[in-house]
Amino acid sequence: MAQVSSERSTKRRHRQLSRGGHMALVEISRRRVADGADVATITLNRPEKKNAMNGPLQGEMVDALREVSTRATDRAVVLTGAAGNFSSGGDLWGAADDIPKSPLHGMHVTGSITSTITSMHKPVIAKVRGYAVGAGCNIALACDLVVASDNAKFSEIFVKRGLIPDAGGTWLLPRRVGMHRAKEIAFFGGMYSAADALELGLINRVVADAELDAFVDDWSDTLAQGPPLALGITKQLLNSSLNTSLEQALDSEAVAQVYMFNTRDAQEAIGAFVEKRTPTFKGQ
Repeated sequence: MAQVSSERSTKRRHRQLSRGGHMALVEISRRRVADGADVATITLNRPEKKNAMNGPLQGEMVDALREVSTRATDRAVVLTGAAGNFSSGGDLWGAADDIPKSPLHGMHVTGSITSTITSMHKPVIAKVRGYAVGAGCNIALACDLVVASDNAKFSEIFVKRGLIPDAGGTWLLPRRVGMHRAKEIAFFGGMYSAADALELGLINRVVADAELDAFVDDWSDTLAQGPPLALGITKQLLNSSLNTSLEQALDSEAVAQVYMFNTRDAQEAIGAFVEKRTPTFKGQ
């Protein structure tokens, strides 16, 4: 397990009351793992609908993601769902008040969830139990790492509802599994077990449900105590690699590495190596 320097844990609701006086649909909790380093967990909290995403939930989710993206002490992010499910996708049968007045605006909000996850300069882990279906599946795939319980199920169910993949699915799937596998998954809309998803390359790890929290805590603690600048730039370079040539990638690496050599974090890592101690990174 990663070394935890502090056991302090804080938890609060993201927006105590949403508009209309209802309890918030998204929660943020934080665990302090080292001085100035927190793991922020964003939890979708609509368990009676298997965390299906309506307009209010998506709006709160974008706000929560933007908050952790800009908070310097949130070094690693875990995205999960309440009560044993990640998300059953878009709520196609929600109340009229939950439906965006402009469908196109609603889809842009959905897209903002994925783009905020992929663009933030912090590692994001999807912790998946139960259903990750439709947009819920694609939001999980947008995360940098996906760790699933052995009871998790994944599906690009859109075609069975007469719809196309959204939340970035048409962009994410080919990059995760290749074009032909992506078409198979999208055309048939099948339900995949966690073991099947792992074999396909959709996710990183499958662990027993009882071990999921500890496993994700270990990964997120390690990332939160890692060098924030190096992790953030590595994420962005990897994310852009499939859209650039080798020459462009080499040039981007060279510029980034020259910058990194001059950071305090790199000097700290070198000093810690020489002195045979654990480095303390500040993101500087």
